[in-house]
Amino acid sequence: MTMTSLEKVVAKADRTADPDWWRGAVIYQIYPRSFQDSNGDGIGDLAGVTARLGYLEDLGVDAVWLSPFFKSPMKDFGYDVSDYCDVDPIFGTLDDFKRMVDEAHRRGIKVIIDQVLSHTSDQHPWFTESRADQTNPKADWYVWADAKEDGTPPNNWLSVFGGSSWEWDTQRCQYYLHNFLASQPDLNFHCPAVQDALLDVLKFWLDLGVDGFRLDTANFYFHDKQLRSNPPQTRSVAAIDAPRVNPYLRQDHIYDKSQPENLVFLQRMRRLLDQYPGTTTVGEIGDGDRSLTTMTAYTSGGDKLHMCYTFDLLGGAATHAYVEKTLKTFEAGAGDAWPCWALSNHDAVRHATRNLPLTQNPLRQGKLMGALHLCLRGSVCIYEGDELGLTEADLAFEDLVDPYGIRFWPEFKGRDGCRTPMVWEAEAVNAGFSDGKPWLPVPADHLEKAVDRQAGKADSQLEFYKAMIAWRRRSRALTKGSVRFLPSDGDILAFVRETDGETVLCVFNFGQSGAGFPLPEGLSVVSVADVGFGSTLVEGVATVPAESAFIATVK
Repeated sequence: MTMTSLEKVVAKADRTADPDWWRGAVIYQIYPRSFQDSNGDGIGDLAGVTARLGYLEDLGVDAVWLSPFFKSPMKDFGYDVSDYCDVDPIFGTLDDFKRMVDEAHRRGIKVIIDQVLSHTSDQHPWFTESRADQTNPKADWYVWADAKEDGTPPNNWLSVFGGSSWEWDTQRCQYYLHNFLASQPDLNFHCPAVQDALLDVLKFWLDLGVDGFRLDTANFYFHDKQLRSNPPQTRSVAAIDAPRVNPYLRQDHIYDKSQPENLVFLQRMRRLLDQYPGTTTVGEIGDGDRSLTTMTAYTSGGDKLHMCYTFDLLGGAATHAYVEKTLKTFEAGAGDAWPCWALSNHDAVRHATRNLPLTQNPLRQGKLMGALHLCLRGSVCIYEGDELGLTEADLAFEDLVDPYGIRFWPEFKGRDGCRTPMVWEAEAVNAGFSDGKPWLPVPADHLEKAVDRQAGKADSQLEFYKAMIAWRRRSRALTKGSVRFLPSDGDILAFVRETDGETVLCVFNFGQSGAGFPLPEGLSVVSVADVGFGSTLVEGVATVPAESAFIATVK
């Protein structure tokens, strides 16, 4: 499918209205399978997304990010692509996609789509040709290696999804690399033709009018060309990239990902994006305790990715100490790098559940984390349902479809618990998601948090998110400004966001009791964000209730 010249001009004009729209933007992640089903097959689709864009416009987000909807055998639910340039029939058609983009743009919402460039499905035509023999034109498009003399894999690399990351292929009588499922062979980025082909894929979607790309596993593109084995992990690392039961955490992954050649490819990618002013990239970085450093390297200098997010706030504790350490560690080495912060996504336990052991009041805790999220320097990515306070679904084993969870059950239940359908109407069949049987069950305890139960209710989490997003969008300091941390005691985290002409004071109380925060000398409050925390200011001291925030414009 191609665009007319007029269509290309319209798309380009929309992007260039504000080329830096992504800087400080609020991005809403849609997992299409679970957002809205339009045809009763129990699986969400692109027409369903289009039907719900009014909700996102009302929420106030700047952009949507759609998880993969490309043709796929769905072994990993779309993250195993068999055709990068077409829509899988379960999600609709390319015409459905164009209609969705047009409607989103009409409502002032940008569209970011997932791109899974590190690997394909084993059903992709490229892999079919590559595995045929060792001399075909695509023989080196994937990572192939001979067995050791004893028949074992070429090195000790492990798959994120468990076991060796090498799979024996009987056609070529060689091993191929897969960092995830065996049905997801890794592309060989050391081959220039692979890079060219993938950049052509990005160009295809840019010409269709998309405003940017979320790049899956962006630090996995290159591998060590010498195939050196990873050393054992000698540092104490948090279980962020994988669960504790996965031996993946026992290696220091210095050779199977985050290679220096990646930076050169990202520069090639950026040169392509720069031909489409106003487009953007956001990379996913999973690099253990090096993630913040890698994120800085990938987004600094203005010639690589526009922004990245890591798993640091997707898996860590919502405590004052952890959050402060994460933010300060990044800022200490950030320079001109731009982060994109996420608290939940389709791969992580929802933050409402991760925080339950820390709170006496889940609703207040949800609002606290939402306020923090929307005050951070960088861009913000909200996962569908987080604005409702949805918790991780507790599914029975027979309901699981995620191969990751099925393999490591019951110690690790996989990712299905954060992927259950969106709840729109509490009394409707399947909460308004689908007229048919949903691909995952709708949790009964989610119904009370449905959109129709919260919309217009002053103290609901949904209305809080609307108010906070509106406050952020009105404030240049919160969207574009710098951050400066302030001294604080106990469970208080405090910082100011600053631009020329505007300063916003942000104070967060992670504790179980109220606390006071004396305003620093020289700061006086101009206006306070009325977002329902009940914080007060008396004689220069902000009194912040338990699990609450105080946000104010100051001079």
